Amino acid sequence: MLAAERQKHILIVDRDIATVEPLREQLRYAGFIVLAITDGCAAAAAIAQRPPQLVIVDWNMPGLAALELLDRVRAVRRLQPVRLIILSDLAAEADVVSGLNMGADDYITKPFSLNEAIARINAVLRLRAPEGNHAALTFEHLALNTATNRVTAQGLPLNVRGAEYRLLEFLMSHPGRIFNRTQLLAQVWAGDKDIDERTVDVNVQRLRKILAQPGYEDCIQTVRGFGYRFIER
Repeated sequence: MLAAERQKHILIVDRDIATVEPLREQLRYAGFIVLAITDGCAAAAAIAQRPPQLVIVDWNMPGLAALELLDRVRAVRRLQPVRLIILSDLAAEADVVSGLNMGADDYITKPFSLNEAIARINAVLRLRAPEGNHAALTFEHLALNTATNRVTAQGLPLNVRGAEYRLLEFLMSHPGRIFNRTQLLAQVWAGDKDIDERTVDVNVQRLRKILAQPGYEDCIQTVRGFGYRFIER
């Protein structure tokens, strides 16, 4: 069963509701508020009216192309976190990579195991920053306080602002996980089409320069051929 300390909203967008009905029922049993919609246009309206914590979208739905719906989700992400999982009949590696590179947090192929789908949903929802308690993200004596947006090292403040702050917060929230540049653009810059992947590299360099003052520049590792990660304890 999924752990949910408070009710969260999940939107399922699928052309065939019958195929996802067992998943919807299981999520409801776990304490989530689940809305299932068969039409992309109606889904876009629902997202704009009340952004859910998670959107699970069928790659081949009617009414509004999946790519357009992805754009709507990315627009909402500018204001608040919205996780996205793609459901698809397409199981080739190229299709999965394409979906993830477009900003999805996970990609589930049909037909899917209900237990596996639940586990993946649970994992994606855990990526969200803690709500309400504003617990500091820490590594040794490096701390980021999400309530005050302040970063300290050895108890002394570091001048981490703007994109560098959002980048550090995101990476510290997922220690050990590798993110490619496209994923970081989607998460940190909300998929802004006016910037490119080079922006990620530039901001990583700036952030490392700031972290180098107290000796924490090595916390952000480059994974050759893929992207970046914040080291684990």
